[in-house]
Amino acid sequence: MAQKKIAIFKIKNRSGYAAICSEHLTEGKSKAEALARMAKALKRTAKRNKR
Repeated sequence: MAQKKIAIFKIKNRSGYAAICSEHLTEGKSKAEALARMAKALKRTAKRNKR
């Protein structure tokens, strides 16, 4: 899989962080959790596009 740029930022008026990459948006309680959820979302998309 090609490297993709993932933007992680603090969500205003909410507890936690969000990550955006390739038209995906994920949320998590920490930066690491948001990043892990993004990796899982990108993996699902890659798997779906392989079919």
